[in-house]
Amino acid sequence: MATIRDVAGLAGVSISTVSLALNAPDRVSPETRARVAEAARAVGFSANPIAQSLKRGRARLIGMVVAGLANPFFGRVLSEVVRCASEADYLLVVTETDASPETERAILRHLTGQRAAGIILSSTGRGGDTVDFLSALPMPLVQFDHRLPGLAADWVGTDNELASAMLTEHLIRLGHRRIALIGGTTGLYTAVMRQRGYEQTLRAHGIAPDPGLIVDGRYDWQGGYDAAMRLMTMPTGRPTAMIAASNVLAVGALQACNELAIDCPGEVSLVGIDDLPWSAVIRPRITAAVQPVEEMSREVIRLLLERIDAPPGAESAPRAAVFAPRLIPGESTAPPPA
Repeated sequence: MATIRDVAGLAGVSISTVSLALNAPDRVSPETRARVAEAARAVGFSANPIAQSLKRGRARLIGMVVAGLANPFFGRVLSEVVRCASEADYLLVVTETDASPETERAILRHLTGQRAAGIILSSTGRGGDTVDFLSALPMPLVQFDHRLPGLAADWVGTDNELASAMLTEHLIRLGHRRIALIGGTTGLYTAVMRQRGYEQTLRAHGIAPDPGLIVDGRYDWQGGYDAAMRLMTMPTGRPTAMIAASNVLAVGALQACNELAIDCPGEVSLVGIDDLPWSAVIRPRITAAVQPVEEMSREVIRLLLERIDAPPGAESAPRAAVFAPRLIPGESTAPPPA
């Protein structure tokens, strides 16, 4: 097995220079780095990642922690983040918490023990205890999608208020006044902001939000299905339109309408936030406010790598990268029935 001594001999440099070229490349000239790299390839030398992590105090490992991977949104994010991390020579480890704050903390403790260089986190935790726990982590952390108020960490996400406001405005312009919201998990940042955009837009048009038309869908298919069933069978009269706070909620709601033989959009209009990879085969195609997933994914890994590569002791204020959604019309909306 080739050793660092073999690389040094072939490259014509000292062992310490080879070590610098491998572990602190900025401290040697580009010519020396290239010569060492060529010698390492020639002799078949591969640096010991465990030894390197001990020297640096961290491994070339990035953890990505999300509530659940069943949502196609996170699948698209994962694909882009894996590619960008690989280009930077980092291994991405992805875990899901099943929306459990306790599981989230256990995973983060484990990643800390593995000397992870940084964390991408879509947290489902809430409150000061969660903020204190995350603030004490020894590695850089970037929040993605969900945001914890009070946590001094970078965040990448969508303008959630704008997303729901666009959809509400679209329905109002079609003539709807009795508009329901199938929201996300109560208390989560995205759910709070999407409900705010919905309510503010209603009020701007002189429509008082009806608490009976706002249902927690828990950000999963079953929640969307249950919420739509409840809304479509209300004894006080069902809404003429529904806004689903996510793509999977929208699909669950559409399934409920199909089972109740309620025509969409003839009897009820339906819109959602985020598209689906198979949206073209869903009938009717759901009108959606779509997030720029690829751009957001590239930004979250860029911010994290900047934090990882920052000199020891370097500090800067938390940054927020907010992306605007765009409205993609489908066939799931129409004026309300007479």
